[in-house]
Order: sequence, then C-alpha cells, then structure tokens
Amino acid sequence: MIRVHDLARSLQFYQDALGLSVNHRLDFPEFSLVYLRNAENDFEIELTWNKGREPAYTHGDGYGHVAVAVENLEAEHGRMVSLGIEPAPVKAFKRGDEVLARFFFIQDPDGYKIEVLERSGYYA
Repeated sequence: MIRVHDLARSLQFYQDALGLSVNHRLDFPEFSLVYLRNAENDFEIELTWNKGREPAYTHGDGYGHVAVAVENLEAEHGRMVSLGIEPAPVKAFKRGDEVLARFFFIQDPDGYKIEVLERSGYYA
C-alpha cells in the first residue's frame, strides 16, 4: 500500500506506465482505497488516498521501491519516454562479468520509485 496525494493523477500514471487498472475500490467520507492490477500479474498495488491531506506525504527512510518485470526493456523504456514519464537510463546489475539483471527506474506522481526489470534469469 502506498499513500497518494492526487488520486486521479496516480491512477492515470499507473495505467499509462504499468497497465494497471482499478480492480476494486472502497470509498469512504475521509479516504479511498483503490486496488490496481492487470491480467498479466497476480498482485495488486493498493493506493490509499486520504482526502484533503495537506501537505503531501514524505517517504521517510523506510520505503525503497517496488519492481515489475517486462519482456522488452528497451521498448518499455521508449514507450515511457514517449508518455513523458522520464525513466532513468537502462542499467545492468552485474556480478563480475555476469549480468544478473537489466533495469531502469521511474517515479510515480508522489515520487515513489518503481524498478522496471527485464524478464530474464531470476526475474523471468
């Protein structure tokens, strides 16, 4: 679960960037819980929107990032560039000369980091 400041903006980002759409939603007078998923995965991301929250949340020092795996890393990178998402450059995670993973990072509208990994090796 992550807390978001502007629910509409976050929903659009997760739809555009990761193809996640609303699977379930619970609205209450003071807050909403919105569960996002897509047909490719068996997980959900829960967005919590506390209505009227000012200022926006800080991340503290506990949050690192979530990660998703994709088939074609370069194509996804290019697609996100075309959407104005501003992904970081593609990098390789190595042990010596062995490439363990290829990835890049994006940030959602609230600044939460998301690692986009190429499906291969352990991450297949």
